[in-house]
Amino acid sequence: MKKKILSVLLASAMVASLAGCGGKEEAAPAPSEGSTEAPAESEGEAEAPAEGEAEAPAEGEAEAPAAGEEEAVTAKLLVWGPAEDQSAESGNWLPTMCEQFAAEHPNWDITFEYGVCPEGDAKANVTQDVEAAADVYMFANDNVTDLVKANAIARLGGETETAVKSTNSQAIVDSVSIDGALYGVPFTTNTWFMYYDKSKFTEDEAKNLDTMIAKAKISFPITNSWYIQAFYVANGCTFFGDGTDEAAGIDFSGDKAVAVTDYLVDLVANPNFVDDRDGAGMAGLRDGSIGAIFSGSWDYASAKEALGDNLGISSLPTITINGEEKQMMSFAGSKAIGVNPNCENMQVAVALAAYLGSADAQKAHYDTRSVVPCNTELLAQPEIQSDALVVAQNETFDKTAVIQPFVPAMSNYWTPAENMGKAFVNGEITHDNAAEKTEALNESMNTSVVD
Repeated sequence: MKKKILSVLLASAMVASLAGCGGKEEAAPAPSEGSTEAPAESEGEAEAPAEGEAEAPAEGEAEAPAAGEEEAVTAKLLVWGPAEDQSAESGNWLPTMCEQFAAEHPNWDITFEYGVCPEGDAKANVTQDVEAAADVYMFANDNVTDLVKANAIARLGGETETAVKSTNSQAIVDSVSIDGALYGVPFTTNTWFMYYDKSKFTEDEAKNLDTMIAKAKISFPITNSWYIQAFYVANGCTFFGDGTDEAAGIDFSGDKAVAVTDYLVDLVANPNFVDDRDGAGMAGLRDGSIGAIFSGSWDYASAKEALGDNLGISSLPTITINGEEKQMMSFAGSKAIGVNPNCENMQVAVALAAYLGSADAQKAHYDTRSVVPCNTELLAQPEIQSDALVVAQNETFDKTAVIQPFVPAMSNYWTPAENMGKAFVNGEITHDNAAEKTEALNESMNTSVVD
């Protein structure tokens, strides 16, 4: 049966009405500019079936159909993803994968419609009008708590759950799970690391930030709250104990945190430090004025274009605080495919989500846009194992990162941390008031904005 593929790419200044799953009227998401961050509650634990036993999905779970069980279906699916995944210049990954999915299901007559929504904006766009939102969408894992609360994401079970758990590390599975319930099909890890100019730094010099900044300019987004925490966590500050104990709060208290504030006062005042805002870091890589920046896989193509064979990529360096080397620790998570529980063709939507997160789709994503796969079978392939980008992102995820908490109280962190970064840049924090400013930061991060 002929498949109908309709691509509606939304311009940033346009709001269109789209027909979605089952013909309901759809409101397109308010497009937003791409961001550097990707800146996660339901009861019941999913259980894999015993060997040879077919599992009936738990109540409220969605699962893809087994092969050979497909009946004739006519469906219309609205799919949201980043603009880059729908761009001909970047390989047109999303529409291509949807076309391939349709070709593999000859009994399904599917019309696809597309909307632009970056993964990090899924929470805001989907929860704005859940019933009119996409049937299948890509999201950053730190969105999942709010998506679950809004009944905007389906719990996944059956073969879909089994496949996710058998082809991803436990850390990746946990990143899209709440209380054992799975809410997404992961397709990449999400974190940041370091790009550097090998003509300015040796591999050994790139292991310590203070060694680097003594030799050449480095650019770091100190005013971005997804990044600044790396310094505080390096010296023992914590988020909700192991990241899941909301009652433990955020601990940026005492001498350990003050020592970091003192360190950052000196770092930001260093003539070789550049706050990476408005693309300053990448521009500096291009003109040679900056030797290192901190970003993620989304900037790989630009960094490669800027530095060519001189591009170095590594997990995070150490910093030296009070004479001791401390390991910077970024936030890490994942990006995944989610399904709207209000979709009228749930069987088709879940199957598409599973396909978009499959090994074949992840390989195509890697080939077209250098999106680092998380599928363990792909990561074992020699071609991927030898890629410096893959090595850097996965080493960061495994060794120099903490999983970004998605307990509700995490929302209290972002604005105070951003304001702290701005205060450093503006010269408002000094060694004389470091303790006072750090205490105020800790208090504000542990105070609900609702209170």
